[in-house]
Amino acid sequence: MHRTGSGTTLPRLATGNTVKTALKVTLAATPGVAAQAMTLKGFSHVLIYKVMGKMFAILSTRADGHVIVKCDPHLADIMRVRYSGIGHRSHLDKRFWISVELNVDVPVGEIRRLLAHSYDQVCAKLTRTQKADLTLLS
Repeated sequence: MHRTGSGTTLPRLATGNTVKTALKVTLAATPGVAAQAMTLKGFSHVLIYKVMGKMFAILSTRADGHVIVKCDPHLADIMRVRYSGIGHRSHLDKRFWISVELNVDVPVGEIRRLLAHSYDQVCAKLTRTQKADLTLLS
């Protein structure tokens, strides 16, 4: 298990699996997370992950997969400089959302940390009722 800054625990990525498969397993085992396939024509390869109905990750299942996560703006700037595999690729606000290429230079541990950070960013903005409901699911 991986403990995030706010105390949220995410399962560790499984070894021996592809990064995409490991990410799917990790996300599916995270408390309160639901995956939803994107239904727009041409986007059947996209899974949207939400916690308590709020989006925190978008996973592309194409061969050259990537994951888009919510990120603190300062950390996003640092990550873009540190890794060539981190950038921006969607209509989401590029100050708060980063795209992480799964087959480039970003280590799996860093991807896991960014997913946990994204989850924490979204959970921090949940209402008291949603946070209480999420605690019951943990």
